[in-house]
Amino acid sequence: MLRADEDDAMKIPEILLIESEHKPGSLARILTVIGEAGLVVEHLVVVRREQGRTVWEITIDMDEAADHSVFDRIDALPNARVIGKSDRVFNRHRGGKIRTISRQEIGSQQILRDLYTPGVARVCLAIQENPELAWDYTNIGNTVAIVTDGSAILGLGNIGAVPGLPVMEGKAALFASLAGISGVPILVDSRDPQTIIDTVVAIAPSFGAIQLEDIGAPNCFQVESELTARLDRPVLHDDQHGTAVVALAAVRNAGRISGQLLSKSLVGQVGLGAAGYGIARLLLARGVERILGADLDPAAVSRFEKLGGEASNLQQIMAEAEIVIATTGVRGLIKPEMVRPGQVILALTNPDPEIEPALARKAGAVFAADGKSINNVLGFPGLFRGALDARAKRFTDAMLLAAAEAIADTAAEKDLVPDALDPAVHLAVAAAVKAAAEA
Repeated sequence: MLRADEDDAMKIPEILLIESEHKPGSLARILTVIGEAGLVVEHLVVVRREQGRTVWEITIDMDEAADHSVFDRIDALPNARVIGKSDRVFNRHRGGKIRTISRQEIGSQQILRDLYTPGVARVCLAIQENPELAWDYTNIGNTVAIVTDGSAILGLGNIGAVPGLPVMEGKAALFASLAGISGVPILVDSRDPQTIIDTVVAIAPSFGAIQLEDIGAPNCFQVESELTARLDRPVLHDDQHGTAVVALAAVRNAGRISGQLLSKSLVGQVGLGAAGYGIARLLLARGVERILGADLDPAAVSRFEKLGGEASNLQQIMAEAEIVIATTGVRGLIKPEMVRPGQVILALTNPDPEIEPALARKAGAVFAADGKSINNVLGFPGLFRGALDARAKRFTDAMLLAAAEAIADTAAEKDLVPDALDPAVHLAVAAAVKAAAEA
């Protein structure tokens, strides 16, 4: 995989509390100082206003290389001062982001006896006689295990299972809010793929489906392949297939808007780790005739060639491909001078893309987007909802392709992808996946 230099730090939100005089021009002066430091304001809100002064909560993205003297320059303004940092992000995580609640009101002894002992024994015996009844009388058909070893946590890398738990809880919260699914984080404190496999096989009866999350390559390929073979329920590595589904939707719409026929376009995939491999595999399944692929890892390139791709390099891809997709983890890898007029550029590394979309468009790209808009959250809630509703035994390419088409079809006429928080998108994806599973 193409790797970032060790000094290439990711951007982390800094949330400042800044007090200013409540009069014209005060906020403008603060924002000017921030802009002159080369920083972008991501969010701005009034916290309170009293006695002629306003406290602003200003979110900016900073890394270790950013100009931290900006704080001193704000303090030097005659009308403003930094009074601290907001704990907004930590406050939203306090106590965790998910919980288990009862679907039944237990308000009487009769209900208690029905739901627990002795009434529950009847249901247990019925399931013993016919295990398929578990889908009707337990939450199995509504529950997904979110499994990670913490080896490839988004943008952070190999930080460990417990530090990755906030990401898994975030996935669970999205499952609940967007698809009505109970997602349960499962942390496996091992880098041995066989340990991960054996652990998931042992606990799989508790769940209707398995989502593998942030497990690094190449282990992720072995884990998914063996679990798919051993389990009678769908397994999906979201970093591969969720990314691929949403990327395919975006590429399809980019081709529609620009007039390029996807199946006839030359596609370049820069970075052949889990996400890049998954994207290339699904594009080939969709009928793309040629895909060039580049990576610094010979094993990744070999795996890509066995798939049917053509080994290449960044320079050739930028010079020849009409559609360029990058999933390298290397911020700023694609320079503006590499972009050719009319190209479609999808720089999907989060949180910092290989090239900022605005720079790519300025350099001549007909369309450009990053991982903030082309995000897995468009895919995985509906993918799992549809698979569970169909009681599918596994995910198939037909299900993945149906999900991509549904995402693409729900986008507005001039958009690559729809709003990820639009419930209609996830309903459409779930329906398409269920139909494909039952076909």
